[in-house]
Amino acid sequence: MYDITACIVTYNTPINNLEKIIKCFQKIKLNFKLWISDNSEMNDLKNLFKKIDDTRIEYIFNNSNKGFGAGHNVIINKLISNPEISEFHLIINADIFFEEKTVEKIVAYMKKHKEIGQIGPKIKDFDGEFNYTCRLFPTPVNLIFRRFLPFKNVVKKMDYDYEMRWANFNEIMEVPILSGCFIFVRTSVFKKIGGFDERFFMYMEDYDLCRRIGKKYKVVYYPEAEIFHEHGKASYKSKKMMIFHIKSAIKYFNKWGWFFDKERKIKNDEIRKKYNNLGGNE
Repeated sequence: MYDITACIVTYNTPINNLEKIIKCFQKIKLNFKLWISDNSEMNDLKNLFKKIDDTRIEYIFNNSNKGFGAGHNVIINKLISNPEISEFHLIINADIFFEEKTVEKIVAYMKKHKEIGQIGPKIKDFDGEFNYTCRLFPTPVNLIFRRFLPFKNVVKKMDYDYEMRWANFNEIMEVPILSGCFIFVRTSVFKKIGGFDERFFMYMEDYDLCRRIGKKYKVVYYPEAEIFHEHGKASYKSKKMMIFHIKSAIKYFNKWGWFFDKERKIKNDEIRKKYNNLGGNE
């Protein structure tokens, strides 16, 4: 049994990013297995992994791009079939960097707190600036309509609440949504809730997974560990990515509810009252 398994889904991912994150894993002082699940059209990465020559790292060429969640489900389905493979599983982006002992610190905390299903660290960009990556459950205004609102002050106020900027991000908190760039899950969770919903080709699959985990377990922000993320915000720079994002947001609200989502209101109010005392704000 591995202490931790992990998976990176790639699609024409820069080799230097992969080499950097692989070196981070090779410094982990735990028994781990890392899969690279490649959704690219060409099998160009196989030579890189021949050069790396590390039995703890396995390259899988999917020969198709069925989406981010589908690429991860290749591995998650293995874990569902045999949850004894590992105690914890990490879904991680290629543009992440972490220092030594970061994963070990998270594992130690998870072992002490069996009620936690998913945990997320403090996230900074490569310049060391803190990223507000925890979220309340989103409303359609947060994800779709805000892009078209001309009132910047209104949008700024909505973002302040939605991104939980009123919270103390130096303390451990239970949160509705964690960043999808580093999804650290107790492996047994997948047996109960399944893997990613493959209806989401790109974007919102992490929100959906996090929400399903939160129905049965605690989802916790853990600032004692920190990682670094080269966050691109592609959907703000590319019309094509923006369309992907909006389509996925529509699928998310079709699944969970648009303006009438009782669970969203109850959970968001609970988190506001616990960490900010704002009360209802939707």
